[in-house]
Amino acid sequence: MTRTTPPRPVDVAAVLPQLAPLARTATRLHPRPGSPSARDSSVGGPLLWPADEPWPYCDGPHLPDQASPLLSLEDVRVRRRIMAAAVREGGAPRFTPEESAVLARISEGRPSPAGPLAMLPVAQLYVRDIPQLRGPGQADLLQVLWCPFDHDPDPYPRTNLFWRTAAEVTDILSAAPEPAVVQFEGYVPEPCLLDPEQITEYPHLMDLDEDLQALLEQWSTWQTAGAAPDSYYEPAPQEFYRLELSTAPGWKVGGWPSWGVTDPVVLSCPACGTRMDPLLTIASNEWDAGNHGWASSEDEANAESGAYPDPRHPTMIQLGDDYSLQIYACPASPDHPYAELLQ
Repeated sequence: MTRTTPPRPVDVAAVLPQLAPLARTATRLHPRPGSPSARDSSVGGPLLWPADEPWPYCDGPHLPDQASPLLSLEDVRVRRRIMAAAVREGGAPRFTPEESAVLARISEGRPSPAGPLAMLPVAQLYVRDIPQLRGPGQADLLQVLWCPFDHDPDPYPRTNLFWRTAAEVTDILSAAPEPAVVQFEGYVPEPCLLDPEQITEYPHLMDLDEDLQALLEQWSTWQTAGAAPDSYYEPAPQEFYRLELSTAPGWKVGGWPSWGVTDPVVLSCPACGTRMDPLLTIASNEWDAGNHGWASSEDEANAESGAYPDPRHPTMIQLGDDYSLQIYACPASPDHPYAELLQ
């Protein structure tokens, strides 16, 4: 089943033609649980990794969180299987005595790791599926891995990006190393297939100049243009723009960044000083109660089904309080260093 974004309720460029030149293309990835292969674009799936290339490891430090037990990947997989069975009929989870015993054992945690940890596959993106990606030279495959631990001062996993040419990988690594433990279950992505879809985005409200913000704050702006946003937004019309018309939530490539944890931040390439652009957004949720209008038409019918995993949360990644990790790249050269920002 394909995933498609519903049409926006208003053509914002018709309401404010000043926004038309600011439009950007974003590719929503629409992850959904599945069984990807190394030849697929995926989240949390196997990577097209050369058998003779060393797997990346993180040297740490890997410090446990006092409020959360360390888990093995098998702990995470077992817990998710139990949860899927317990909520199969919707409503509150119901566990058998045997399942409760297993969950209690998992909650006791694992010992702290000794030595480097193998990094986890997070995403694999083929340019054939997402043409707006641009790698160095003939590279047509982007692979993203991370260490499933926070590393001070950043409260999110440490990422590593690899570009490669898929045709050059003839002998594929059959089984990737796995980290002995992870700091949080939400740092382990559930294997997902992707259904990339290109959409048009406009700058987040906080990225606009004061004059445009002032126009968006006036209910008369929308009335004069013949637009008809829900009267719910009449006390704060700018929220209609922010939530329904500007930036899409969820996993995406390119487009405009969203803000909230911080005010807008300009990231400059450390190699050349060029302003960096959003490359990939790794999201905790595909949508939430505030931006439900971005739910794909196919998922919307199941949004309140009580299924596990939640259609809003297919990858099962959780960053902080449902934040997103934005990865930025230098538009001058894909060989230049990348940057990260939690929002």
